[in-house]
Amino acid sequence: MTSSRGRARFYDGRVTTAASARMKIGVQLPEVEWEVPFPELIEMARDAERVGFDSVWYGDHLIYDLPVGPRGPWEAWTTLAALAASTSTIELGPLVASTSFHAPPMLAKQAATVDAISQGRLIVGLGAGWNRREYDAFGFAYDRRVSRFEEAFTIIRSLLRDGEIDFRGTYYEADRCVLHPRSPRPKGPPLMIGSIGDRMLDITLPHVDAWNMWWSQYGNTADGFSREKKRVDALIVSAGRPVGDVQATAAVYVRLEGGTGRQMGDYVEGEEIQPLVGSAAELADQLREFEAAGAAHVQLCVDPITRDSIEFLGDVLAEFHRHADH
Repeated sequence: MTSSRGRARFYDGRVTTAASARMKIGVQLPEVEWEVPFPELIEMARDAERVGFDSVWYGDHLIYDLPVGPRGPWEAWTTLAALAASTSTIELGPLVASTSFHAPPMLAKQAATVDAISQGRLIVGLGAGWNRREYDAFGFAYDRRVSRFEEAFTIIRSLLRDGEIDFRGTYYEADRCVLHPRSPRPKGPPLMIGSIGDRMLDITLPHVDAWNMWWSQYGNTADGFSREKKRVDALIVSAGRPVGDVQATAAVYVRLEGGTGRQMGDYVEGEEIQPLVGSAAELADQLREFEAAGAAHVQLCVDPITRDSIEFLGDVLAEFHRHADH
């Protein structure tokens, strides 16, 4: 297995590295694929750190209707706090946090707290949400999600980066709100937008440190990723920023031996999207294609997602980094 090596890290909205500027590789922990006892979830995060993953991610969802019945994951921010306290070097974040599930100042408070627990390892992935079933079940407004997101994003961003805001909008208010204590990083944790929608990018690209898309949005291929990146790169320039200021990231669907398909409600049924498959060396080669296409960070969505899978993926990471050592 590979050991943890010099990791690219975010500081004050910029990326530095103690080793190379290679693409970072993370793993998404189980959401509703199977009901994971919480101690096992902690061990999976520790395994990911030990075998050399750069990051670990957890979905912010509440309930899905699946063929096996209604299922939901553990609450995301509580889980991230536990993962932050149980690890020491690996980055972590929500993939991605719905701004609809908390009052925006409270979400900023949660993020600052998790960043403090982790001592500066949090990446704040944000989105507007999409799964109406959980909105209705838990009593959140589903209408005008992007307009609501725009106000929420303004509040969250301002509190994490500036520490205060006085805001009165159509959907949210923050009356002379002050975030204290602050994140251990002077400008707060990095912000990542989990959307490639034009309006969402128009709202966020002037401000975020990274953008992310789900594997079904680009077909789960390096070529599909490259096409979307070119489109988003043009929008970054239109927003008045250098392309290099905003990292391109993507979730990547990987199927290992024993995989039978993901129990998820996150893409349109009937889509013929192929997962990455192969030996450790073959998977490493496929991940290098994403790196060559300009991905700064990928999150592996693995079928099956178990501790044994994480252990095997340590060999994939070793192959991926071995290429850089020669």
